[in-house]
Amino acid sequence: MSSAALGLAGFGLTLLLIAFGFPVAVAMALVGVGGFWWLNGSMGAGFILGSSPFEAIFPYSLSVVPLFVMMGVFAARAGLSRSLFDMVNSFLGHIRGGLAVTGVGACAIFGAICGSSLATVATMGRVAIPEMQKRGYDSSLSSAAIAAGGTLGVLIPPSILLVIYGILTQTSIGQLFIGAIVPGIIGAVLYGLAIVIRVRMSPKLAPPAEKAGWTTRLATLRRVWGVLLLFSLVIGGIYLGWFSPTEAAAVGAVGAFALALVSRELDRHSLWGAVRETAGLTGMIFFILIGASLFNYFLETTGLPSALIEGIRNSGLGPMTVLILIMLFYIVLGCFMDAMSMILLTVPFLAPVAASLDFDMVWFGILVVTVAEIGLITPPIGMNLFVVQATQPELTQRMIVRGILPFILADVVRLVLLAGVPALTLWLPAKMF
Repeated sequence: MSSAALGLAGFGLTLLLIAFGFPVAVAMALVGVGGFWWLNGSMGAGFILGSSPFEAIFPYSLSVVPLFVMMGVFAARAGLSRSLFDMVNSFLGHIRGGLAVTGVGACAIFGAICGSSLATVATMGRVAIPEMQKRGYDSSLSSAAIAAGGTLGVLIPPSILLVIYGILTQTSIGQLFIGAIVPGIIGAVLYGLAIVIRVRMSPKLAPPAEKAGWTTRLATLRRVWGVLLLFSLVIGGIYLGWFSPTEAAAVGAVGAFALALVSRELDRHSLWGAVRETAGLTGMIFFILIGASLFNYFLETTGLPSALIEGIRNSGLGPMTVLILIMLFYIVLGCFMDAMSMILLTVPFLAPVAASLDFDMVWFGILVVTVAEIGLITPPIGMNLFVVQATQPELTQRMIVRGILPFILADVVRLVLLAGVPALTLWLPAKMF
């Protein structure tokens, strides 16, 4: 067996271990160390075990991870989700299907502060779904809208996935953040259109509501001024060059802490809970990074990335055909893995392929994260579907899955737009840098 074939077999074995219930970090570490041992002996395996874990989490750029995680945790504990939902609802709730569109919009704004899809779904699901059910909305529509809207938290900056991608590929995190703004807005708009079209086709899914007056709208805006200011400060500060992404993460964490204090939702008990939650989530991310680092040592030794590049050059396939195949690969893989594990497992050997085809790495990164979003709502292992069910135990998976197809179609449309018109992603970064 050639080294490249061994690398491909190791990738398949990793997927098999994950399918049998092994934690992703453990599966990648076992295959990585075992494969490296097979190729280089026990001394080589001992070397990477001694050096790789430190190298995986040592880079200064990784300091943004706990800071953005802390920002999201404090934002969730400040009770901002209800205020955001009420604000968006005052503007959109009167149209048929407006509460579902409101849920998507609130998820987009909260995800921009939180940076985590799962946290966004868990938080907004407890607020928005009961409200929609109380107004007579169909459960499949309401639950699917929140599951899909939560995926926007993965893309709209600050995004932990974009940070991880930037570190893996040595791509500017600031450019990735700015480049994700327009695709994130397009995603929110397409989700809203999917809701409106579905409700037009089946009006019984969502009864109309009364239109809020400007007094109510201004009152709800006053309650969320802090959130909007924090988002503008973090992203606007990066765009204007006031501070780096790491400094922006620190500003965001302190700002979210201040909002939690002002809201009077933060006492000694909840502060300790926020610290523990931040440490737990950061530890989980770093543990996966260590497993991915060990696995990547093995892949690099097998020469699999170089073999893929050479095979593509000899195949005669055009760059767009290769891109379509990569996207299809991610969509299929997303049915069985969570987004972060998928990116950590595949980007190290697919990024060199993209670079060899002269793809812009910011554009490619946004496409990868967009496909990872599709995986979050794709049965059977779409993580957001299970989080929605956990927030509302009376919902069944069949009920949630029944309503998710229009949102998957909206994501496919967005993917086609972003792939066909790179300027949608690259225009803002070009203006900034």
